[in-house]
Amino acid sequence: MSTFEVVHKPEQCSFVADCGGQQALLTYRLKEGTRVDFNHTFVPKVARGSGVALKLVNTAAEWARGQGLSIEASCWYAHKVLRL
Repeated sequence: MSTFEVVHKPEQCSFVADCGGQQALLTYRLKEGTRVDFNHTFVPKVARGSGVALKLVNTAAEWARGQGLSIEASCWYAHKVLRL
């Protein structure tokens, strides 16, 4: 697996990683109370199968748990990874 630096962009409610000049991302939505919904992941074709989506989900989950948020995932991929 290649190494990707995942950056949290709270002003955009997203986590992003540079994939050779293109951007992979996970977006989320803060919900009422202490809940967060991971609602979308995208990986450009050039980086698919590289593990970047898994790193995005795991990094976002680590952040959410650190904030005391309960995690929901309307994104099928995040749901599958987190086994929700």
